[in-house]
Amino acid sequence: MDPARDQAQAQDQDQAQAQAGDSAAVAAADALADLARIRAEEAELVFTRFSRDDAWRLGSRMREAAAARSLPVVIGIVVGQQRVFHAALDGAVPDNDAWLERKTRAVLHFEQSSLGVGALFRSLGRVYEQESRLDPDEVAANGGVFPVRIDGVGVVGAVGISGLPQVEDHAFVVEQLREFLAEA
Repeated sequence: MDPARDQAQAQDQDQAQAQAGDSAAVAAADALADLARIRAEEAELVFTRFSRDDAWRLGSRMREAAAARSLPVVIGIVVGQQRVFHAALDGAVPDNDAWLERKTRAVLHFEQSSLGVGALFRSLGRVYEQESRLDPDEVAANGGVFPVRIDGVGVVGAVGISGLPQVEDHAFVVEQLREFLAEA
């Protein structure tokens, strides 16, 4: 045994653990900032009413915007447990439908955006798939689905897309909701 070498290895391990801890702290801080922004979006994007006709108009608007940008996405809107709008654009694949379903389940379960669910777990230094107690094959905390919340009522459904990276999915939905609500 070489005490000097052992001490150097221990210091290297301590430094590696400190760096890992620093990385985890930075990741948690970034997730907390993301969560604050997402919560502000969720507070802003609230409906006074939401009918199936509204769902059709919103979904059609989203489809037109996605098609104009040649986005390979699926779009879905549910009210309660009923899908009231669905569209698949060129380039979308069946996996996009599966992801949309999983993200929608997260929104309906947690009553917040799917990106917000993931950010919440990361801000706590937790891994959603390990600690949510939900089957990650059924419920996904990846961005792209947003709650349909009615003022004074609560969450009545979800609207979302799948096919882009999760932050882009989320941003598209937020953009479309802002424009739709501004016209209402």
